[in-house]
Parts: sequence; structure tokens; C-alpha cells
Amino acid sequence: MRATWTILRREVYALFVSPMAWVTLTVWLTWCGFQFFLLASWFTGQQLSGGPQDSPLTMFFGQTTLFYLPLLVLVPLITMRLLAEEQSRGTIELLMTAPVTEAQVVIGKYGAAMVFWLAMWLPTGLYVYLTSVYGHVDLFTVLTSYLGILGFGAYYIALGTLMSALSKNQIVAALLTFFVLAVLFMVSVAGFLADEHRDLFAYLSIWGHMESFSRGVVDSRYLVFDSTVTATALAFAIGALKLRRLEG
Repeated sequence: MRATWTILRREVYALFVSPMAWVTLTVWLTWCGFQFFLLASWFTGQQLSGGPQDSPLTMFFGQTTLFYLPLLVLVPLITMRLLAEEQSRGTIELLMTAPVTEAQVVIGKYGAAMVFWLAMWLPTGLYVYLTSVYGHVDLFTVLTSYLGILGFGAYYIALGTLMSALSKNQIVAALLTFFVLAVLFMVSVAGFLADEHRDLFAYLSIWGHMESFSRGVVDSRYLVFDSTVTATALAFAIGALKLRRLEG
């Protein structure tokens, strides 16, 4: 546990002192601000029924493609260096000679990326405050929205960690992660177009995921899906490191 915590702290420090991290945060928050401004402007001129869907916050948390598209690029930027950088520099061998296990390395680095993921969303609390100033905010719906973001973020970051474990090059890791996330996003789009297996597509769809959570519905099926994909991806990442140690 202490080794995992040490790796996590070291990785959090490395993430937040890198220029890439601050560029990523700046781009993300600028995009979020632009998106929220568009939604708030649109709602200002509408006749609203007062339902939970009549809020820029509900739309902001996953009801438009503006929410998902930048994440296809930003998540690979967060995760690409986690293990691929260590392997490209040859420092992973030094790390593995320390009294740490592969699981401690993967979980420590994954935990650091999750800290960064949460830091990305923390400033969006400002939109909750602004909405509460000019209208009604259902705090339970806000909390479930953030729970949904935590859930899909957990498996997005886990998949990126796996791609980083499989690659010796950061760019390759980023491209692999982008490809996997793009496939998952296309599954969401297919759910709108397909007549058959619509329920299956909805279950796999990140759009269906946030459709529920952003309306205040905690669907345990999605939490099971998030947990399963996260655990599987991290298990494969640990396995990849063990295989590399045996080869090395």
C-alpha cells in the first residue's frame, strides 16, 4: 500500500509539472466554458416546462456531442505517458528492480491519472453555482451526474493505462487509446441508428450511460459495466508488465 501511494504521489507531481497537463487543462476548461455559454444562451430564449431536462446543466453533462468529442483526444493525452514513457526511456526496468509489484506500479499510475481526471471536472462546479444563481438546481441530479462522470472516467482512464502498458512509445499509446475510445463512441452512435439490439447498444453506450445519470437516475447496470471494464483493463495492464519483465 505504501509503495502504491508513493508511486501515485510521484506520478501526480510529474503530471502537474508537465506543460502538457496545463495545456490539456486549459483547452478543456476553455471548451467547457464555451459549451456552457452556448447552452445557457439557448435556454435563455426557450419556453421551459420546468422538468429536469430543462436545465443547461443536464444538457452540459452528456446530452450533446460537444461533451464527448474532446475527451477522445484529451484522455489519450493524459494516459499516454503513464507506462509508455517509462518503457521508452528504459526506466521501467529500474522501477521494477525496486521492492514493488507490477500491480502497485499500475494502480499507482492509474490513481494519479484519476486524480488528474477529477481535477479536470472540479472547476465545472462553477457552472452549478451560476445556474443556482439564476434558476433552480437539483443537487441530487448534480451529484448523480458527477457519479456518472466518475464511472465512465474510471474505465476510460483504465483503457488508456492498458494501451500505455502495451506500448513503448507515447504517440502509439495515444493513438491506440484514441482508436479504442472512438470505437466506443461509435457504438453510442450505432445505438441511435440500429433497430435491432438497441438495448445492447444502449448498455454499451457512454451516451446512454450519461443519459441516465444526468437526469438523476443511478442505473446500477452502468456501474457494473464501468467496474468490470476498469478491473479487466487494469488486470491486462498488470499482465503486460509481468510479461515484459519475463522477456526482459
